[in-house]
Amino acid sequence: MKSVQELLADAAADPRAVLDQLLPLVYDELRRMAHRELAREGGPRTLDTTGLVHEAYLKLVDASAVPVSNRRHFFGAAARAMRQVLVDAARRRHRAKRGNGVAPLPLDEARVEVDVYAAELVELDEALTRLAVEHPRPARVVECRFFGGLSVEETAELLEASTRTIKRDWILARAWLARELDGA
Repeated sequence: MKSVQELLADAAADPRAVLDQLLPLVYDELRRMAHRELAREGGPRTLDTTGLVHEAYLKLVDASAVPVSNRRHFFGAAARAMRQVLVDAARRRHRAKRGNGVAPLPLDEARVEVDVYAAELVELDEALTRLAVEHPRPARVVECRFFGGLSVEETAELLEASTRTIKRDWILARAWLARELDGA
C-alpha cells in the first residue's frame, strides 16, 4: 500500500482515484478534526463526526482542482471543505428557523426553536469572507484554527509561515472579526 505522500504525488493524474485511496489512510485524522469542530458547536445538530467527514470528502471529490500536492495542502483543503459543509448546514437551519418561505403562523400556533449557533456561524462566514479580501493569510489562519481545529504549529506548517507570524495573524483576525461582528 502506498503512503499518503506517494498517493498525493500521483494526484495530478487522477485526483478522484487518489482521494478514494487516500481516505482510509487519513480517515482517523479527519475524524479528529471534525470532532473538534462539532464539539464547539453544542446543542442539537444535523451532522455527526462521520457525516461531516463524509460531506467534506464529497466536496473534495467534486472540486475541479483539489490542491492535494502534499499532506499540508490536503488537510488545508479538508479544513476548507469542513467549513463549507458546516456553513451550508447552518444556512439551512437558519432558513428553516425563518420559515423557509412558508407563510407565517400566528405565534400561538408556531413552535419556535432558535438556533443561535447557526446564525452566528453564517455571520462569521460572511465576516471571514470580507476579512479574506483585506487580509488573506489571517483569514486562512482562522479557517485552519477554528474550522480545521489545527494548532498554531500545525497551521504554521500548513501555511508555510513561522509560529510567531501565525500568532500575530490570529490576533489580528480575532480583533478584526470581533470589530466586524460586534458592529453587526
